[in-house]
Amino acid sequence: MARASARHILVATKEACEALKTKIEAGEDFAKCARENSQCPSGRDGGSLGEFGPGQMVKEFDTVVFSGEVGKVLGPVQTQFGYHLIEVTKRTA
Repeated sequence: MARASARHILVATKEACEALKTKIEAGEDFAKCARENSQCPSGRDGGSLGEFGPGQMVKEFDTVVFSGEVGKVLGPVQTQFGYHLIEVTKRTA
């Protein structure tokens, strides 16, 4: 069964999400941005969500994690919780 490890940053608006993505793509540390900006408790751990399988996250999040490019910052991804930047750190088929 497929497994993935990912980290994310959750914010309230698409604009805030896009601004953080720009900072990270310009060299800002993802984990530091997560600690300072994420509204998810995982922010304390640099946004790390650990390892999980398909169906364990909300559909929109799941789709990106199991189809997006590994190691690239993906998003903004809108879910019922807000807007996410997602980085898939590892994925197995």
